[in-house]
Amino acid sequence: MFDTSLQRRSFLLGALATAATPLLAACGGTSSAASEPSGPPRRGGRLRVGVTGGGASDTLDPHIPATNPDIARVRNLYEPLVYRDHEYELQMLLAESLTSSEDAMTWTATLRKGVRFSDGRPVTPADVKATFRRIMDPDDPKSGAASLTMLNEVVPTGDRTVEFRLAEPCSVFDDYLAQYSLGIVPEDFSLDNPVGTGPFRVQSFSPGLQSVFVRNEHYWRPGRPYLDELVIINFGEDDARINALLSSQVDAIDQVPMALVEVLRSDERLRVLSSETGTWLPFTMRVDRPPFDDVRVRQALRLVVDREQMVNQVLSGQGRIGNDLYAPFDPAYASHLPQRRRDLTKARRLLREAGRENLEVELVTAPIQAGAVEAAQVFQQQAKAAGITVRLRRLDTTTFFGENYLKWDFAQSFWYTRNYLPQVASGALPDAPYNETHWDDAEFRKLVDRARRTPDEKERTELLHEAQRIEYERGGNIIWGFVNQVDAYQVYVAGLVPDRTGLPLSGYSFGDVWLG
Repeated sequence: MFDTSLQRRSFLLGALATAATPLLAACGGTSSAASEPSGPPRRGGRLRVGVTGGGASDTLDPHIPATNPDIARVRNLYEPLVYRDHEYELQMLLAESLTSSEDAMTWTATLRKGVRFSDGRPVTPADVKATFRRIMDPDDPKSGAASLTMLNEVVPTGDRTVEFRLAEPCSVFDDYLAQYSLGIVPEDFSLDNPVGTGPFRVQSFSPGLQSVFVRNEHYWRPGRPYLDELVIINFGEDDARINALLSSQVDAIDQVPMALVEVLRSDERLRVLSSETGTWLPFTMRVDRPPFDDVRVRQALRLVVDREQMVNQVLSGQGRIGNDLYAPFDPAYASHLPQRRRDLTKARRLLREAGRENLEVELVTAPIQAGAVEAAQVFQQQAKAAGITVRLRRLDTTTFFGENYLKWDFAQSFWYTRNYLPQVASGALPDAPYNETHWDDAEFRKLVDRARRTPDEKERTELLHEAQRIEYERGGNIIWGFVNQVDAYQVYVAGLVPDRTGLPLSGYSFGDVWLG
């Protein structure tokens, strides 16, 4: 039986579902439901999107997106040289091509012809150089800087060509460049007048509230975007976001609470978009702080998790169990390691050996992603069966990601789909910008460093398998599952498709969306 807070949560969701029914009827039901768009895309209209989270620290900075609203803005204002498409395949974007020298020390990007910023100026190799100079600024490094430590210099070599000269070989440098936080900006970029090459440009921006964008008339993709206007609205609570969709105050929302998926499916005015992704919602244990500095404690907490129950209870089946490893779509994913399953006897023994019988810990949680708080509540009950007391400390999202973020001893996080090495660079090295577990393992570091330099795929895979084995045995993440991304939208919205990147609403690619 779950604790009172979970019961209350279930009650609230049930109450919301019940309340939705008369609202649907009042709005017209079957006879007045809008028809699903057909035929070629139409141009025009205004799309209003409800997005989870955000707050006073919201930003339009292309290189430090942290929350969902930040990411949604960045994805529509700026574009990197390459990107991951809906199938999580690497594709060219602002670059027409990206090629490596034989020794993987130099990568040459050729820019597409005719690409312009939203103020009409052409994109040049000098802009690319300036962009990476901004990202790598030693006095103010941006999110992507940690994954580009091998980058020595960026050198324009022609009207449309630019070389990335590395300090050491990197056989997967193209994957590192495919991050949405590496959007190309002009040499004189300023947040006072943010200019990018994305399908939209800024009209207004109110941190914590909403952003309004209009069509970038200089966009390089013929006919795109279809929309005249895009409005991104922050929502801190699930109930408010769902009610906004049901009452047609917004046209689409991200992060549908799993318990409401079937309710929304039954409403013929709406469509539910579910995508299998590599998104994960880890519990993060600081390996440098007691009691988690003892690997036996970390192993014990991993063993108390009933992963099937988590997927069924927290995600309503909208996901897959995890094995304390990330990057499931990476060809080098260590699928050969045994699936970790619940073993309370072994968990108790490990705690006894560590002198931590009757362990009590505080777990910091917040509605940072659909299912996060619910996962904390289910974990609390699962740990109780092993004699572990988990006290939940629930915060709002802004406080969670505030000044104490990265300092929590035991907390949660969410990550979208990434391949292994880019993910390690973001969160599993001492200099990674989001090393939530404070993971710093010398053997692991050496393996990762060697893998990054190794051009031979078979040899690199073996090194990555060994690195993953180390994280599997002594890492600081409890990765219980991979989450389907579930969003919802009004039936008259077209162009949204399943997306494996984990980014909601087709990767927030609103340049492809149109209204019927």
